[in-house]
Order: sequence, then C-alpha cells, then structure tokens
Amino acid sequence: MIRLRESGKLVRILAWALWVCAVTWRPGHSVAEEPRAPNIIFILADDLGWADIGYHESDIRTPHLDRLAAAGTRLNRHYVYPTCSPSRVALLSGRYPSRFGVLGPLGATTKMRSEEALLTHGLRQLGYRTHLSGKWHIGETAEHRPLGYGFDTSYGYLRGQIDPYTHRYKFGDHVTWQRNDQFVDERGHVTDLITEEAIRVIEAAGEQPFFLYVAHHSPHYPLNEPPAWIAPYEQTIEGVWRRHFAAAVTHLDDGVGRIVEALERTGQRDRTLIVFSSDNGGQRNWNASDKEYNGRYAAHTTLGNNQPLRGWKGDLYEGGIRVPAFVHWPGQIPQGRVFDTPTHAVDWLPTLTRVAGGDPGKLAAAEGTDLWASLRGQAAELPQRTLYWKTPSATAVRQGDWKLIQHRGAGRVELFDLRADPLEANDLAEKEPERVGQLRALLAKLAQDDR
Repeated sequence: MIRLRESGKLVRILAWALWVCAVTWRPGHSVAEEPRAPNIIFILADDLGWADIGYHESDIRTPHLDRLAAAGTRLNRHYVYPTCSPSRVALLSGRYPSRFGVLGPLGATTKMRSEEALLTHGLRQLGYRTHLSGKWHIGETAEHRPLGYGFDTSYGYLRGQIDPYTHRYKFGDHVTWQRNDQFVDERGHVTDLITEEAIRVIEAAGEQPFFLYVAHHSPHYPLNEPPAWIAPYEQTIEGVWRRHFAAAVTHLDDGVGRIVEALERTGQRDRTLIVFSSDNGGQRNWNASDKEYNGRYAAHTTLGNNQPLRGWKGDLYEGGIRVPAFVHWPGQIPQGRVFDTPTHAVDWLPTLTRVAGGDPGKLAAAEGTDLWASLRGQAAELPQRTLYWKTPSATAVRQGDWKLIQHRGAGRVELFDLRADPLEANDLAEKEPERVGQLRALLAKLAQDDR
C-alpha cells in the first residue's frame, strides 16, 4: 500500500504533469513534436555597395558570403535607407524611421523610445536571448543604449565612424566602445572584435534560442586594414583606397566564415536562420579633414561600387537604397533562388516574429510585410507594394514599379518606371503628370504620421 505522505506526493506529481500537458499541448501535435524555435543571426555590413560582393561579379572576393547566398535565397530588390541610423531604426522598430524623426545619422540621442524596439522586445517575450555585437548608432546617452532597447547583452560601439584600431569616434578622443552599455577599452581591429564576440555568444548558447545582431564596421571609412588582407589585391586593384576597401570586405567575409564554423562546431548550423544585408549603398569617396581622427587619415579617393545602379550612399536613387542581401537556413530556405519581389528593412519585424513562433498580426504598429511564407516558396508572389523613404533633402515613394523622388527646396520631382528602367536613366515626370500628382499626394499622406 502507498503511505499517506507518498500518496499526497504522487497526487502533486500527477497534477503537475497534467498542468504541463495542458499548457504545452497543441491540437494535432504531441509535446515531443513541438519544434524548437530557430536561432536568428542578422549580419549587417556598413556601406557595402551593390557591386561590392562576389556574387554580383565584383572585383572583391567574398567566398563565404557567396556560398551562403548560393545555398540560400538572394533578395534581388532589398531596400534599406541611404544612411546608417535610419536603416537600423527600421530593422528594430519595423516602422519607417521618419516616424521617429530619424532622417540621417544620429548623434548622442534619438526620438525612438525603448519600447519602440519591437523586434528585440518581442523576441524576448517569445523566449529568445538577444545579443548585439558591433555598431549601435541609435543613441549614446545612458537611456538610449542597447540594453534599454531589448538586448540582453551588448558589445561594440555606440557612435558611428570610429577608428578601426583606437575605436575612438571621429571627433577628438571620444570613447564610444562599450560592453553591456558601459564604456571599456579594447585592443584589436574592429572587425575581429565584433566577430569574436559573435562567436562567444554562439559558443555560450544553450538550448534557449538566440537573436544575434552582428553589425559590422566594415567597409565604412576610415579604412586601416592589416597588410595580409590587402596583399591579395595588390595586382588586381589599382587604387590604393579601393584596395583597402576590398580588403575590409574580404576581412568581414572571413569573419562570416568563422561565425558559420562556430555554428557547425556547436551543432547549431541547421537550426539557425542567417540574414545578411548592407545598411545602405556604397559611398563614392571620403574627403578627410584635420578635424576628424586628429588628422591621421588621408582622403579616401575611391570606396564603394554600386554599378550598374545609379547613385551613392545618401541618395534615394537605387544605388543608395538597394543593397546586396540574402537569407540562409539549411532545409528551410530554397537553395539557389533569386527573389525578385521588392523587400524592405521594415519587413524583418513581422518576418522574424513569424520565424520565432509569434503572430505578426498582433504587431499593430508594424509597417512591413511578413515575408516568411514567400521566402520559403510556400506562397504566391507578394502583391504590389508601397514603400516610403525620407531624408533631410528628399522624399521618395515606390508604388508597384513606379518610383517618385521629390527633392526639397525647389520641389523638383523625378519619376521612374523601375520595371522598364531599373537604372533610372529616363525621368518620366514631364510625360506622366497625372501619375506624378497621384504619387505626390501619396507622399503627403505617408508623411502625416512622421514626427
């Protein structure tokens, strides 16, 4: 016979077991069948142009990125913003950055509030650990640092445009490198430090899924690459600064390879979604001044390459906002596919929420589209979309294949049919006045929600 005390203990055990079954059971599935949510690694390059990645027939070698893209799905029309901070705000908030008054690179503060980082806060609620390694650039004051915006750990630098070795901000000797929101001094090249932190996160991960945001410095100026990364380009690239730029990209590419190796070594490769993108198009050059980096750098005469697209970083032409991007997840994302439907930085909030097991339909503030079924090849092509950009000097809207750029000041407008003219060579504004009027009215409507 079971003693009274043992009987009571058995009842409690049975009750606990029934409760576990009740909260974990889903119709048609056993507890054992419930899949583990995948890890998510989002890798963001800084100022990588359209023709600065190997698979776009570049003069730069990116073997690791090329392999990931070939074994995944390339996003052939992925849009971001023409400068760094707005793209980062769009990623974390799922909203157009002008909603927060963010039109260009940020300084010490931002109008984007902590709770508006819906991606990281949402992933934490879905059981994820969240980590940042690299560039933040959404504010530097204590209330605007990464831990307050939904990250469990943070490492890297808070302001943009740092020296690759001293890690100091461009003006004076301003310390901006941090660990968990506290300033620290570190030794080493910025690309290596960011990669090594990402590997530490991967190696320390247990069974809990993680979101790892790897925001690289490279290939942003100022460039200061170790000779070993420059040497392979001595005979193939003539310009000294283009060689440094190519070296920075290949250095970054090697870091991506090391991250993949860490996933393989820890048995996490097949349960990890990798997203890669640049934050904006390539920059043409950089006119250094004695006020920046204490005059340590000469002008960088030739940097990125956006060919055949028109424009550069800072522009709302395709070269400034259409960037190399891909998604990779073995067994889940189709291999060798080129996804031609326009995608946008604001799409990652609903898409990654879906990947993590959440419901994008509950994200009332989100302005992007859930791409997940389409990326997996399980849904038809997305319907025609409306996309919106705003900078200090211009605004733009893409509706379907038509794109209008409205320049501030004189009010000049340009209209392009991107299906017939993807290189934006033919301005149709004078020939299509009715369409111009419609798109200008749409821009005015979209701007009503801006701060």
